[in-house]
Amino acid sequence: MVEDLVDPRRTEPPYVLSERPMLEAWLEFHRTTLLLKCEDLDDAGRKARPVPTSKLSLHGLVRHMAEVERNWFRRALLKEPEAPYIWFDGADDSELVPLDNADWESDVAAWQAECEASRAAAAQHDLDYEGVRRGQPLEAPGVVHVSHSLVSGQRHLHEVP
Repeated sequence: MVEDLVDPRRTEPPYVLSERPMLEAWLEFHRTTLLLKCEDLDDAGRKARPVPTSKLSLHGLVRHMAEVERNWFRRALLKEPEAPYIWFDGADDSELVPLDNADWESDVAAWQAECEASRAAAAQHDLDYEGVRRGQPLEAPGVVHVSHSLVSGQRHLHEVP
């Protein structure tokens, strides 16, 4: 059983908020959770895959979440479909492995830069703004991008101790 992560920098948002503040608060909650899970680990600890059959590690998850932020906020919300990938090369999970030569400081900085860019992108639009995904109109991407980011991060965070 994995214990609940308790840290004053990570507080669960109220359950009663209007839509945008709630979505943004939960997204920040999960971003902080990922950073805290990586804190005080050495490089080997962040790159370790606790489930042998999985490609998932905390370091790989940071890379994955950077790609998720860029995909939903830049490509969909800001309608920049040609925004370059950071690590993804078209192969499934290519941002997760290999991590042999991956540099933690530069990778976490890239993710944090994507988070900042996502916050700025979200601030430019209402939640009902119409974006584009894979060349098709995406209704209310403000809700969709935050929801997808939340689901992706939450799902993976529960897979790692």
